[in-house]
Amino acid sequence: MKEGITMVNIQTKHPCFNAGARHQYGRLHLPVAPKCNIQCNFCNRKYDCVNESRPGVTSRILSPGQALRYVENYLEQNANLSTIGIAGPGDPMANPEETLQTISLIQQHYSNLIFCLATNGLNLAPYIKELAESGVTHVTVTVNAVDPVIGARIYAWVRDGKVIYRGVDGALHLLGKQLEAIAELKRYGITVKINTIIIPGVNDDHISEVAQKMAALGVNVMNCIPLYPAAGSNFEQLNPPAAEEVDRIRAQAEKYLPQMKHCARCRADAAGLIGAKMEAGVIKMLETAAKLPIKPQEERPYIAVATMEGLLVNQHLGEATWLHIFKTTTAGIELVETRETPKPGGGVERWKALADSLKDCHTILVSGVGENPSKVLKDSGIKVYETEGMIETAVGYLLNGQEIPKKATVTKCGFSCKGDGLGCG
Repeated sequence: MKEGITMVNIQTKHPCFNAGARHQYGRLHLPVAPKCNIQCNFCNRKYDCVNESRPGVTSRILSPGQALRYVENYLEQNANLSTIGIAGPGDPMANPEETLQTISLIQQHYSNLIFCLATNGLNLAPYIKELAESGVTHVTVTVNAVDPVIGARIYAWVRDGKVIYRGVDGALHLLGKQLEAIAELKRYGITVKINTIIIPGVNDDHISEVAQKMAALGVNVMNCIPLYPAAGSNFEQLNPPAAEEVDRIRAQAEKYLPQMKHCARCRADAAGLIGAKMEAGVIKMLETAAKLPIKPQEERPYIAVATMEGLLVNQHLGEATWLHIFKTTTAGIELVETRETPKPGGGVERWKALADSLKDCHTILVSGVGENPSKVLKDSGIKVYETEGMIETAVGYLLNGQEIPKKATVTKCGFSCKGDGLGCG
């Protein structure tokens, strides 16, 4: 257990583990993990839905460096913060590099905070030793079934590495990974909470079995969460369980495990006291952090664009012999210069040379990009966006802290222009 944190701190200051603490201590979820490795039939990871409070929803995605700056700014105005969490919007361990780097950065500066994460457990076991050594004191694992036949109705698919499992095979594979991970978490002395979604007609009569199995593994607490019928999910037509039914299921599960009963279905970017509305000032902090360079400590004022004529994002990076370099101003964007790209050939070294030549750029806009150059550029702290359309429009999304769509809305040249954004004739 890390210096400055004791089990007493966890029990008295963690708002999820102590119902009384939720009125006094806040938590801050860092949305640094966008990718997920399973598809739950109750989940639709729709970003920027401000009226929804549920896992999988966030207004912005942060890099580890941006997350650290966000925490710094948040603590300047919120002294009651006790807990930092990573809960998506995908799965933390489907994004292990981002998750571990975020933990490491923040623990270096704020070792007095409690650090936790919430995961489906599929890719958790390989990282438990590192998580424990980095100071993570507890982990939440979502376990919705311990019967693969029931699990097969809950999960559309499970992806482990490059292999996709479906049906009973998928549920069985996921369960095996979850049981392995939970046992390993307890071996390292990490406090474990189980989240179980109550899905009427699917697993509502099975949850006490989940509780019994988890208790046998040494799990500390259980959180039975009523289904949220998310629009666009496979279970969107199901009705959530009635309050009386939720109470009944919790009472049955409580025979085996203590129950958390004050869950507010936290968003992946939740902040403040559990159940309290996210303040406008905090939302602004999050938006500001998302606009920073991937590595905020570096000075990167420019945006690089693969463009044939300087107006449209319309070139694949591999075909671009020149990149246009823009800076943003109060009036819009301004061309700084054009830069020649490294000659084709040389494999990864070509992309390392390109990244080196773009050290002053925080973003590159391209119509297409391969896996290798994308990874090299991102590892070098450059955001890579694939899009097509007007450069100015794409940059507008960027400046507003929004994800740039594949087809940026076209800004027409003149009042009567009927163009499609592919260039003037």
